[in-house]
Amino acid sequence: MEPADAARISSYHAHIYYMDAAEREAAATLRERIGARFSVRLGRWHDQLVGPHARPMYQVAFLPEQFPHFIPWLMLNRGDLAVLVHPNSGNPRRDHLQHPFWMGEVLPIMHPELLAQSDADEEPEDVSPNTLPQDSQ
Repeated sequence: MEPADAARISSYHAHIYYMDAAEREAAATLRERIGARFSVRLGRWHDQLVGPHARPMYQVAFLPEQFPHFIPWLMLNRGDLAVLVHPNSGNPRRDHLQHPFWMGEVLPIMHPELLAQSDADEEPEDVSPNTLPQDSQ
């Protein structure tokens, strides 16, 4: 089997999970800090389960050039929140099941059979930043 080319990763998602009101508050504080420091796209809050995710969450989409800055910072600043980080390489099923890494608690991926094996038919995701960083990284 030939090694996969990392250049096919167009972006990444970090899913920040929370369970209760206290964790949601911690997730909100983390979200504010992310937006103040990094050029990322902060997604909507999902207080109800969505897609393959086993807890309420929000998503942070970011470009590969942000990875070496954002991910180490997130490792040190996520508190007790569970975080799933996965690449977007053109195969959502593989990206969620074979290529992710977890910070904190590892949660199940719900209904993996519903994850597409190709995103060729989907509209390209907008990962342009919607934050206005003010702090140094």
